[in-house]
Amino acid sequence: MTENPLLTPSTLPYGLPDFAAISDEHFLPAFRSGMAQHREELRAIAADPAEATFENTFRAFERSGGPLRRVQMVFSNLVAADGTDTRQAIDEEISPELAAHEDAIYLDEDLYRRLAGLDLDAAGGAGERLDGEDRRLAEEVLKRFRLLGAELDAASKARLAFLNERLAVLSSQYGRRMVAENAASAVWFGTAAELAGLSEQDLSSAAAAAREAGHQGGYLLTLSMFTSQPWLAVVEDRESRRRIHEAAWRRGTTPGEHYALDLAVEQATLRAEKAGLLGYPSWAEYALVDRTAPGLGAVRELLERVIPAATANARRERATVQALAGHPIEPWDWPFYAARVEREQYRVDAAGLRSHFELDRVLRDGVFAAAGALYGLSFREREDLSGYAPGVRVWEVSDDGPSGPPVGLGLFVGDFFTRPTKSGGAWMNSFREASTFLGERPVVSNNLNIPQPAQGEPALLTVDQVNTLFHEFGHALHGLLSTARYATLSGTAVPRDFVEFPSQVNEMWMYWPQIVAGYARHVATGEAIDPELLEAIEASALWGEGHRTTEYLGAALLDLAWHALAPGTTVEDPLAFEAEHLVAAGLDPELVPPRYRSSYFKHIFSGGYAAGYYSYLWSEMLDADTVEWFRSHGGLTRQNGERFRAELLSRGNTRDPMESYRAFSGRDADPEHLLRRRGLL
Repeated sequence: MTENPLLTPSTLPYGLPDFAAISDEHFLPAFRSGMAQHREELRAIAADPAEATFENTFRAFERSGGPLRRVQMVFSNLVAADGTDTRQAIDEEISPELAAHEDAIYLDEDLYRRLAGLDLDAAGGAGERLDGEDRRLAEEVLKRFRLLGAELDAASKARLAFLNERLAVLSSQYGRRMVAENAASAVWFGTAAELAGLSEQDLSSAAAAAREAGHQGGYLLTLSMFTSQPWLAVVEDRESRRRIHEAAWRRGTTPGEHYALDLAVEQATLRAEKAGLLGYPSWAEYALVDRTAPGLGAVRELLERVIPAATANARRERATVQALAGHPIEPWDWPFYAARVEREQYRVDAAGLRSHFELDRVLRDGVFAAAGALYGLSFREREDLSGYAPGVRVWEVSDDGPSGPPVGLGLFVGDFFTRPTKSGGAWMNSFREASTFLGERPVVSNNLNIPQPAQGEPALLTVDQVNTLFHEFGHALHGLLSTARYATLSGTAVPRDFVEFPSQVNEMWMYWPQIVAGYARHVATGEAIDPELLEAIEASALWGEGHRTTEYLGAALLDLAWHALAPGTTVEDPLAFEAEHLVAAGLDPELVPPRYRSSYFKHIFSGGYAAGYYSYLWSEMLDADTVEWFRSHGGLTRQNGERFRAELLSRGNTRDPMESYRAFSGRDADPEHLLRRRGLL
């Protein structure tokens, strides 16, 4: 056990895990050793005979569990980014043990009594009121105890513990089946003619994917986690498009090895029961207690305000593409003819634009350059530091202040390409969080799912992938720039419906003139993109917004439908349930299918967003308002960046995030900026 590299802090810069020394056999022993040590530390806090102080209660609680926290962060990153069969099996085995461990903490009467018994109004220096980050920590910890059942009776605690263990197993199983089903649903084509419209690079990548999957020839198109696949915008053959769409749409819905709907139904049912046990009418009502939205009614009001205008826009857009196509439009036709409208009416060729968006240049001269201009950051790739898989890269991030040498802030880990063992989508995670209390600087990662280019070829991005790169790096900045005292309050540890806000704000720099001029250059010639083309892109910004908004609303409403179930409710036919609730909300899934279906909705059934997918729109309300603030205050300047950094990015959850927002902007957000951005006014 003493040789397990997960049980002692890494000696690498910033505590980067020593991936070369870590093997899968280390995880289970490290998890179990970490849990045992954590239990001992918590027992010591609860049984401490000394008078309770902030130091020997809440700070001791914050300090406890270091080894367990370390192994959890490493493993959770790896099982999502490189979830081999072995790691998925470990996840299924350890998930219920971790759930039981959490219950042992938050349902412990003695520990809760010790923490809750401290008088926060007399726990500061010289018996004064506890204030600032210390008080915030105490209040957040106590709130978490209450929300996790600390005040239930013994019988209810026992039932809650059972539900938590079962939900942990179901979430792990759902994630495993989803990854396997996504890989199994990749669509094979025998000839290049069936894929006419794909670029030479994409055909080369598809041929390589087919070989890697064991095919003797042909082309294999891997699927993104969305319903609507990016290939549909360029593949000319209608039958090929239909095959791609239906493979994506049917994922996880057919009984068999990778069937996922039964897991979704059981999770929703058990969450409803858990909410009832804790005194709430539904999981959605329970989850929203810890969000910035004032309640389920406010969330529904925002969605209902957007639905009529979004669906009306989608119908107008459909009429346009149908007239162009000359036949009724099916879901697999929409992206293809929508792209034609962009090319013919707006002079924007989305596929052709890729030659101007080479990954390394976009990253260096776009994403990193914007962070440098706003926040004074610099990035140095550390080729001496290894990632956890081939192609994973590490950068050291430094703060180049106005005077003195650069100060190291942490590490940024970039994992950009798809692999069969990788979860779909894009996300940010932390291997270590910033904490001045623990003396630790952050190590954050971004994961994307860009198709791996053939050997020796550049990685060219779509416009959407460029946007995703900027978006996910906004999350990374939230972690890297944290100055929080406590890891519990650091970086992205904010309410779910606030966490997307900084990342959405960072998207605005994608088209900022001085940034786009640096990165949007032809991969072969280095020639800057035509300014008139950029103007055309901006002119086309609202084209397709009705479709995109309606796709998103479908997923957000499905999430709320599943999590507004009352305790005791059963769902016999999940696909009928989906259709019924979408239509009842005023959406037409035949017109625009939802962005995710219940059988591949990782966010809510294996990703922590249950009753929280609305948060993208809620956060965008703040984002749209912030974009207007930047524009009215001079845009991309160091002064503006420092204000956003000081009042918001660095704060994490050290104070109410909406207080941070008002401190930055000077007022509450105006929702009209969001509606105008989406063409809904």
